Amino acid sequence: MPATDASLMPPPSRTMNFNAGPAALPLAVLEACRDELVDFGNTGMSIMEHSHRGAAYEAVHHDAIARLRSLMSIPDGTGTGGYDILFMQGGASQQFAQVAMNLLSPGASAGYIVSGVWGEKAVSEARAVASQSGATVHVACTTASSTPGAPSEASLNPGRWGGDAKYVRVPDAEEVALAPTDAYVHLTTNETIDGVQYATAPGAIFPSFGTVPVVGDMSSDIAWRPIDVRQFGLIYAGAQKNLGPSGVTVVIIRRDLVEAGRTDIPVIFQYRTASRNTSLYNTPPTFSIYLMRQVLAWIGNLGGLEAVEARNRAKASAIYRVIDAFPEFYRCPVAVDSRSMMNIVFRLPTPALEEAFVASSEAHGMVGLRGHRSVGGIRASLYNAVEPAWADALAQLMHDTATRHA
Repeated sequence: MPATDASLMPPPSRTMNFNAGPAALPLAVLEACRDELVDFGNTGMSIMEHSHRGAAYEAVHHDAIARLRSLMSIPDGTGTGGYDILFMQGGASQQFAQVAMNLLSPGASAGYIVSGVWGEKAVSEARAVASQSGATVHVACTTASSTPGAPSEASLNPGRWGGDAKYVRVPDAEEVALAPTDAYVHLTTNETIDGVQYATAPGAIFPSFGTVPVVGDMSSDIAWRPIDVRQFGLIYAGAQKNLGPSGVTVVIIRRDLVEAGRTDIPVIFQYRTASRNTSLYNTPPTFSIYLMRQVLAWIGNLGGLEAVEARNRAKASAIYRVIDAFPEFYRCPVAVDSRSMMNIVFRLPTPALEEAFVASSEAHGMVGLRGHRSVGGIRASLYNAVEPAWADALAQLMHDTATRHA
């Protein structure tokens, strides 16, 4: 365990932020933003005041796209080999509907893999769209059970639709039952509430379903490590966890899917509209994109996604080591091979001890450790900008708390 000393604590003005989102931003990015807030690039104006049609902002906009393409090795080019990077609004929650609006034609279907609460929400919105377009949406697999095997869709709790269900793992590809008419299969790569994540092993790949495009909600683990984008037909992610502030949503979509998208939906919801206008069809969230560009530069300065992965694995290991060292005091309900590197969930023996732990963490300068209201417990979100020293400080607090109550 790390030693308890002042070096593990941040300056008094800098809180250790373990919030699930909006999440911590790099201090260097915030400082650069502060310095440029009133006068961006000696223009005498804040970036927030610049026209999105002007050269000053457009340079930022296109640089953000170029940095993300380079950082994630997103293929360029035409046809199935090329991907567009779109900056959208409305968060991942809007994408739950927009994906289906674009990709589900009348008579087609889509399969959804549900391994947590956000997968449930994605299914619900897609079904609302499908009911209006003559398409269908089905649950291709759900792990809403603590026992091995994939329960049927009928076993899902109709109240919270997961109110009593427990998500403790991602499914194996063999458990997923697709239909011949499926236009895509959707999965959530990391479930922030349930602490369940796909492909966490070094170099792990995501499941493949032949020619059926995979759509990934990557809101809470995009850019936590290098991946092969070509495993997906479409990736979407709210930026406010790993890439920047709230307000902008990144969509990475194969160009053939853009052009094959439906044309009988409002223009503003068609991916081709954003694609053909480089996400400048209407006023984009300019300040959010500016800050995301700063975060992307910060990641590059760290050494890219390989360096970020090493940093993130070290942070998660520090916390999981304490959980596993005190199994009588800390309980992580998630299967070991599905444990999230981004959102670590665990319980203490009693709700009273959990409340005391949260109070103690706040006294030590930490915020955001209370579990989601729907499941309770403790949740530590370790996104890219969370400092390793913060994870060490939390691990030390956990160690000291368990030792005191042993």
